[in-house]
Amino acid sequence: MNSHAVKKMLVVLGAGLILLSAAVTAVAEEPWMYHDIVEADFVIAHMSIPMPDNVMIIDARPYKPKYVKGHIPGAVSIPFTKFDQNTELLPKDKNALLIFYCGGLACKLSHKSAKKAEALGYNNVKVFAKGFPEWMAQPGAYASVSAEYVAAQIAENKTLVVDSRPQKPKYDKGHIPTAISIPDSRFDDFSGKLPRSLETPVIFYCGGLHCRLSHKSAARALAMGYKDVSVFAMGYPEWKSRFGAAADTVAVKAGEVEGSIDLERFKTILNDNPASIMLVDTRDPDEFAKGHFQTAVNIPVENLEDKIADLPADKPVVFVCSTGARSGEAYYMVKDVRPALTDVFYVEAQIRFKDDNTYTIKAPK
Repeated sequence: MNSHAVKKMLVVLGAGLILLSAAVTAVAEEPWMYHDIVEADFVIAHMSIPMPDNVMIIDARPYKPKYVKGHIPGAVSIPFTKFDQNTELLPKDKNALLIFYCGGLACKLSHKSAKKAEALGYNNVKVFAKGFPEWMAQPGAYASVSAEYVAAQIAENKTLVVDSRPQKPKYDKGHIPTAISIPDSRFDDFSGKLPRSLETPVIFYCGGLHCRLSHKSAARALAMGYKDVSVFAMGYPEWKSRFGAAADTVAVKAGEVEGSIDLERFKTILNDNPASIMLVDTRDPDEFAKGHFQTAVNIPVENLEDKIADLPADKPVVFVCSTGARSGEAYYMVKDVRPALTDVFYVEAQIRFKDDNTYTIKAPK
């Protein structure tokens, strides 16, 4: 190599070193950044269902709206703003691995929280600086959601909720309202119950943080091409503690009019275990918005035909409206389009709702 080439190489190397030095200096000038940063593959390598006792993934973002809407499965919510009040949630073992994250590279919360943990004596603290956005960018990744989010989605009829536990005895004994049963062990057999549109949001749940069934089902749904899949990892035990457990199933009883449900039995089901039936409100969306049964989903009768194939076969389907006209039309439509679906009824009654969703049900005159 001649002297000119050597000089040129040294100039290039020198320029590179200057750029590298500037980059290091720029990082060092950010006092809020934590000193031990990890990537997504590190997080993946140290997580499992259930989470190990000596590993804790910690979401430093606010509980609402961030953690509630979506977080890394297994992550514990300790918002930075409430860190000092929630140190009892941290492991007792100061050698435990703590991985903090928040909303991405511009978010300081995880770095601040990590420093606080280190000051408390924890000696194996990391920050997943790219945070939740990077997690969701990983192949096959999905979010975990909270009970509040599930309840809101049910109320707005925006999501299909799926119980991944065995139907007997778990699902039949009690489940989240509107949830359909697709046991993970029989996922392939019952996957036809999933929505036709791959864009439809689907939330899976099972028996709590130590249960893997919902996570397995979520992975299967993603492999099928569903785009919006999440897991309510705390599952039915958390739902019961927040919203109460459903009573034992109350059997449906037919009414005097063909296709109708016995009115008194319908009232009993609403009071004791509304989740034991698939309740479909056939009124228009504006009517539904003004008041409806808590567990009802809104499918206007003129939109029903294309959705009949998605109706569950593992629980009774009951149609309602305000007078029995549209719900009766829905009943006969199902009988024509899907005659194999036998557990179908409609409410032949006058139903009136108030703004607070209280209601009156009167037998037709």
